[in-house]
Formats: sequence, structure tokens, C-alpha cells
Amino acid sequence: MTAVSRVAIVGSGVAGTAAAILLAEGGVDVDVVEIKPDLTALGSGITLQGNALRVFDRLGVWDEVREAGYTFDVVGLRTPGPDAKVIAEVPDAPTGGPEYPATAGMYRPDLARILADRATELGARIHYGTTVASFTQDADGVDVTLSDGTTGRYDLLIGADGLHSAIRAQLGIETEPQRTGMGIWRAFVPRPKDVTHTDLYYGGPIYIAGYCPTSEEMMYAYLVEPAQDRHLLTPEQGVEVMKELSRAYGGPWNEIRESLGADSRVNYTWFTTHIVPDAWNRGRVVLIGEAAHSCPPTIAQGAAQAAEDALVLSQLLLGRDAVDQALWDEFHARRLPRATEVVEASVQLGRWQIDHVQDADVPGMMRRIATLVSRPA
Repeated sequence: MTAVSRVAIVGSGVAGTAAAILLAEGGVDVDVVEIKPDLTALGSGITLQGNALRVFDRLGVWDEVREAGYTFDVVGLRTPGPDAKVIAEVPDAPTGGPEYPATAGMYRPDLARILADRATELGARIHYGTTVASFTQDADGVDVTLSDGTTGRYDLLIGADGLHSAIRAQLGIETEPQRTGMGIWRAFVPRPKDVTHTDLYYGGPIYIAGYCPTSEEMMYAYLVEPAQDRHLLTPEQGVEVMKELSRAYGGPWNEIRESLGADSRVNYTWFTTHIVPDAWNRGRVVLIGEAAHSCPPTIAQGAAQAAEDALVLSQLLLGRDAVDQALWDEFHARRLPRATEVVEASVQLGRWQIDHVQDADVPGMMRRIATLVSRPA
């Protein structure tokens, strides 16, 4: 017997759909509600580390992820300037284990489609264009009212509704994302044929220039600068800003710069961070993924940590016969210290750059986090 028989999940990102897959596979009746109207609204490129790929294998989608994405095992370091000299190609830690590549790049809507298709194949229902308007709970369950007026009673409500989680706010949890001082431009562009892995250019007029291949044809490119108010710029202006900022970087960036245009989906966001510091649940409502924690993409662990949240929570819900304090204590013991360490390291890497720290032990920190996340959650 499982601890739950009917669950509502808010949000169809990695955390929400991963939980839906695992619970539906275990015989739980699952409803997922997603405020966005369809899968294409779910972003551009994403970098997935090996520990995320390990979870995707458990979800039964690794073969499709590998086919749709672009995998690699090294990270290149280049100098700023027109020559873009390759300083090193560093083996990336295979945090999922030797049977998986170290890293995969993907078009985020492709990943969303693969996860959603797997969830519905197993019987989960995904309702787009709607969300939770309100809920009340008692010792035995949660009564949920959706924005379309639909109501239902569930054994558990999972808030996987992202950075600005409405469920977190409705629970009265005051933790909110805080800006770290960096902002990132992203664009989706054709992949130059000589780009076969991520390259990072540190220094120059901005903090980082980089890119990550997402398929044989495409990749996403990014520029990290001091955070500023860019949100009133038009898409056309955003393209021009990216072109201007990237002029200090040669090599593949010369081709990237020429390809930037109206179809590049240029967007700008601030790096933010937060972690709910104590219990992620209040009674029978629990937060996972970016609703519970977020970090800058300096270690590319956001999706991996979200997937691990879903895996651990589902294991406990399917392996126990009651939603009780013992379940929540084990969930938090397995997830809170690990997620906290990843968040703090991600923030620290950015802080060293902002403060121009010259003797920071970046390799040591990266090894420590790789060792941590190489152990299954």
C-alpha cells in the first residue's frame, strides 16, 4: 500500500512532470495543472548534468532525451578577445555514473514534451491554462479549487510551480528569490559545426560568454553581465545588445553574432537564489523544485536538483503507508542539506566573479559538488 492514492501537482516543469511520472507509474491517480497554455511556452535551452540524466533513465525517458539532445564530456575554456584562444578542454565530471555522458544540452520544450508524454502515457492528466486558485487542508487531505472552477480532493498537493511559486505564497512561506548581482542574455541559434561542447570565456567586458549545443543543428548562447534593468527593451533591441556585448569574444562567437536575429528568442533574466530553510511542507502540501530552492546556473544543477526532489519524494510516498512526520523527516534529511550545498556553491562561484577574487579555489569547489551529486539522491 502507498501513502497516497490521489495527488495534485502544480507545475509541469521538470520537478512536476518527474513526480507525475513516478507516482502514476506506482498506481497513484495524478492531476497536473499548468498555468501556461502549452509546452512551447516553457523556455529555450537547458544544460543537464549527469545526475539529471540518471534520474531521466529512472523515468524511462533517457533514450528519448539522448536522441533529442546533444551530449558531451568536456568543457572548453577560452580567452576573451578576437583570437579566442583555447586555454584548456577540461573533462567534465560524469556525475550520473560511467554509463551516462557528463552533460547534455537540450531545447527545453523538447524536454518538456518528452516528460509530459511519458506522464500521460502512464495515466497522469495534464491540464494546461489553469492553476490552483485556492486550497484548504485537514489531517487527511487537501481540497483544491482550480482557476476554472473545478474542485477536487487529494491526499497530497505538490507545489512544483517554479521560482515565483503561488503555492509557496499561499502557504505563508515568506522566502523569496533574491538577486545575486548578475544578469544573463540567452539566445537560440544555429550550431557552428566546430562547436561540439560548451565553451566558457571568462573576463572581458562582461563576466562570462558561453554556449551549449542542444542538437545537431541548434544551440543556445549566453552572455552574463552585471544585473541591470533590461526588461523594457524590445526583442530587436535585445538582439542588438547581445551583438554589441559579444564583440569582445571571437572564435565561434563570430558566427553566433552573425546569426542573431528575430528568430533567436533573445531573452534576459536576473540570476536569483533562494532556499526554504526549514520544512518544505506544511501539512499535506509540499514544495519541490524551484518552488523550494533556486540557484544561478553557474553549476547547471537546477534541473538535476528538481528531478532529485521528485525522485526522493515519490520513493517515500510509494514506499510508505502513511503521510506522517517520519516521511517528512526523511524527505528533508535527504534533500535539504544536498540542495542547500548546491545553492550555496552556485552563489559563491558568481560572488567570486563579482568581487574579482583572484585566488578562489574554483576547481576545489567544483570537485566537492561533483562528488556530492555523484552519489544518488
